[in-house]
Amino acid sequence: MTYTLKTSRLIPVLALLCLLSAYAARAQSDSSGYFTSFDSVKIHYEVKGRGKPVLLIHGFTGSGSDWKYKPLTDSLLAHGFMVIMPDLRGNGLSDQPTVPEAYANNAEAKDLIGLLRFLGIREYDAVGYSRGSIILASLLVRDKGCKRAVIGGMGADFTNPEWPRRIGFYHALMNDTIPGYEGFRKYIAQKGLNPLVLACQQKEQPSTSAEELARLTLPVLIICGDQDTDNGKGSDLQLLIPNATFVEVPGNHNTSAWTPEFAGKVLSFLMQ
Repeated sequence: MTYTLKTSRLIPVLALLCLLSAYAARAQSDSSGYFTSFDSVKIHYEVKGRGKPVLLIHGFTGSGSDWKYKPLTDSLLAHGFMVIMPDLRGNGLSDQPTVPEAYANNAEAKDLIGLLRFLGIREYDAVGYSRGSIILASLLVRDKGCKRAVIGGMGADFTNPEWPRRIGFYHALMNDTIPGYEGFRKYIAQKGLNPLVLACQQKEQPSTSAEELARLTLPVLIICGDQDTDNGKGSDLQLLIPNATFVEVPGNHNTSAWTPEFAGKVLSFLMQ
C-alpha cells in the first residue's frame, strides 16, 4: 500500500524543521566555555551572535561579562556581528595565578591569540577599554589577524615601562598602608577581588613601545571620554599610530564606555 503526504500536512512539518534549525544555529552561536592556554591556565569565554567576529577586552578588575551591560554589545549584535567576551587571566571565571611570572611576557595577549585560534577565527576586529586597551596593543603587534581595532579610555602613558600610575597601583596593592588609594582598596574589597592577583597583573603589565605602535598598519580608532585623562591623552596616542583616528564622547573614564555615543562611534568605525 502506498501513502501520499498531502501538501497541507507537509507545510507544518517544514515549518517545524526550520524552527529547529534556527534553534540549533542559535545554540551554536551563543556559547561559553574554557580554553586551556599555553601554560595550562584556563581562560573563560562567552560568544554571542553570528557574523563577523569582534573581540571585546575588558578593563582592570573587570570581566568579560561587563560588556553585556554596555550599549555597545547590543549594538554589535543588532547589526550582525558576533561578540567574543573572554575573562582575562586573573579575572572573572578564568584561572587566577598568584605569581607575577604567570602574567609576564605578554601572557594575556598570547591567551587571546590562542583562544581565537581555538574558536577557528583567523580574522577579526577588536575593542579594548582601559587596561583592555593595553592588552589589545600588545595583541596588535603579535597577531596580524586583527583588521580593525578600537582603543578605548587610553592615552600614550602606557608606552612608558616605568609608568608611575602602574607602579603606584602595584605598590598600593602590595602594601595597604600606602595613602591615596583608600577608595580603590575599598572597591576591590567590596567586589571580593584578590589584591595579590591584581598586583601581579600590574607588575607584569605590558608596555608596548612607540616604535612598535609606529609599525602598525591597520585602521585604529582611539576613543576617550571628554573628561577622561586618567591614562594620558588620546590625542597623544593617535600621533604614535600611523592609521589612527581620535574621537571624544561624553563622560569620564568610568562612564564613557557606557554611553550610546561610544557605541555609535565604535559601530560606525567597524562597519566601514
